[in-house]
Amino acid sequence: MYRLEEETEADWWEVEALYDLCFAPGRTALSSYRLRDGVPKVAELCLTLRDPDGTLAAVIRYWPVLVGGQKVLLLGPIAVHPTRQGEGLGGILMHESLAEAARLGWERVLLVGDYPYYRKFGFRKLEGVEMPPPTNPDRVLGLALRPGAWDGVSGAVTRAVD
Repeated sequence: MYRLEEETEADWWEVEALYDLCFAPGRTALSSYRLRDGVPKVAELCLTLRDPDGTLAAVIRYWPVLVGGQKVLLLGPIAVHPTRQGEGLGGILMHESLAEAARLGWERVLLVGDYPYYRKFGFRKLEGVEMPPPTNPDRVLGLALRPGAWDGVSGAVTRAVD
């Protein structure tokens, strides 16, 4: 049985090591990382999934951003340890975190990813939402956590700073 918990400061190094394992070198140079720089993550939605031995099997993080002045959740990164892929752990993290985001009052979620995978969670390609370059516009996806939440929301994605 896997243990689902909110990520803690003590998890940081292990989470970063899993991201390094799952993603290409230079991942922190991607445009989505520039949107996260200096912005606190949405802690209640950053989750870890551990196996019965306590080994980190999967992780998901969220960050606030703005699109056309509207608050939006930026999902990612999400990672599943290569030895655990295909077990549905990514789906567990997606479903649990999105349900919690809706419960917390978030209205819309944005991510950069593969449409064929994320459409099963309700994500659709977004028109008029511009991630910083060099993001492929076909990979800019959104999910409305309440009906119509993306209606009329467009423009550049920018950092959410207090």
